Amino acid sequence: MKVFESKCTFEYSWEEVSTANWRKYCPWNEKSTHVIATDTLSRTVDPKTGILRTERLIACQQSVPKWVTAVLGGNAVSYVYETSYVDPASKKVTMCSTNLTYSNVLSVRETVVYQPHQKSPESRTEFKQNAEVMALCGGWQKVKNGIEDFTVERFGQNAKKGREGFEAVLEMSRRVFGEQKELQRRQQLA
Repeated sequence: MKVFESKCTFEYSWEEVSTANWRKYCPWNEKSTHVIATDTLSRTVDPKTGILRTERLIACQQSVPKWVTAVLGGNAVSYVYETSYVDPASKKVTMCSTNLTYSNVLSVRETVVYQPHQKSPESRTEFKQNAEVMALCGGWQKVKNGIEDFTVERFGQNAKKGREGFEAVLEMSRRVFGEQKELQRRQQLA
């Protein structure tokens, strides 16, 4: 098993980040054009804790080498199952996802956490990402290592693009929200 880890700080409040998180695959995000559909399967709020739990199915158009689809079958659309937990009391968003496509060959389990920055909790948000990658191809250790190394490297490239795209979504969300607030202010003055 190989592990990918990443951390960064967004120069936006936790409220902005946790709200924009639901829009990260929108058209504003030119870095996520591979996401072709996001379907919410369920959404519930725990009455005791106030935690919002959401299950989603995400469909992605992947650039899978042709030999992979020839050997393993399937097509270039892959599916990811995501469960997220938004805890407004502790200001924490936790997202857990796992691949459904090719899961008999490769298991990728990702966890993402957004929390207010310790030193600037009102204006910055910490992002932590962890992905465990495990190839499931029997006793061929060299092949397993190669698949895992390739997947972790590709995961890192995609994670960088994902952060860049989310920054664009955050910027656009702030701009749109600011315009809405200004419009409301003008309407109140009229």
